[in-house]
Amino acid sequence: MYQFFVKEEQVGKDFITITRPDVNHIKNVLRMRPGEIVRVSSEGGQDYACSVLELTDTFVQLDIQDAGIAGTELSNQIFLFQALPKGDRMETIIQKAVELGVSEIVPVSMRYCVVKLDQHRAQAKVRRWQAVAESAAKQSKRSRIPTVHPVMDFKEAISHAMECDCRLVPYENERGMQSAAEAFRAIRTGDRISVMIGPEGGFSSEEIDAVRKKMQVLSLGRRILRTDTAAITMMSALMLHLETMEQMEQLKQMKSMEQSGQTDEASGV
Repeated sequence: MYQFFVKEEQVGKDFITITRPDVNHIKNVLRMRPGEIVRVSSEGGQDYACSVLELTDTFVQLDIQDAGIAGTELSNQIFLFQALPKGDRMETIIQKAVELGVSEIVPVSMRYCVVKLDQHRAQAKVRRWQAVAESAAKQSKRSRIPTVHPVMDFKEAISHAMECDCRLVPYENERGMQSAAEAFRAIRTGDRISVMIGPEGGFSSEEIDAVRKKMQVLSLGRRILRTDTAAITMMSALMLHLETMEQMEQLKQMKSMEQSGQTDEASGV
């Protein structure tokens, strides 16, 4: 089932209208026909199962079949503050982070970043990275397209990361996994989580001192990970932890409801 994203004004009571540029993709690339089923998500994160009703050169009309299909978003928002890597690694990081449930991605310029972008190049890169995020969101059936922010300097990034409830910083020189275990146990459903990933050259001593005063510095193991590996490792660990936590809470609620029903039945209510 193919995935598409629309603005709220494109959603009607019974129909959804898709406009350019997805029209050409649906009609001429995918060669879809009336009756085929697609998944559509609105800006607000509402998901719909729809069937293709009509295809024209300017729009595709979809008939809403089910407005209550299960969403795919995590119960917590994750904000990835990623130091600028060299080559095309940022695209890989964005693609995988979106698949793993990231909410927003902030490229960060740090002292030991190999890549230095002027304003014009940075703007062009962010447009490209946002397109990568949208493509990954479609592929992974996300309910929302994560936002890729303009490049920030380190001080600005810290200020934004501080707005989150949990602030995590993997650091290659940190030892022991106790801090990581404690940080994950402290996460609660609905918490906003920031993850600060350093560059190929690592955090400078001034940078790690600055975050250590305000954030939870932790280890990802005894091996030194590349910046892209560290980002994907953190996102994978968080996704598994949050999905498990959410499922455990659902099971607990179901068990509580069953016990409540049994109590009512025993009391003759």
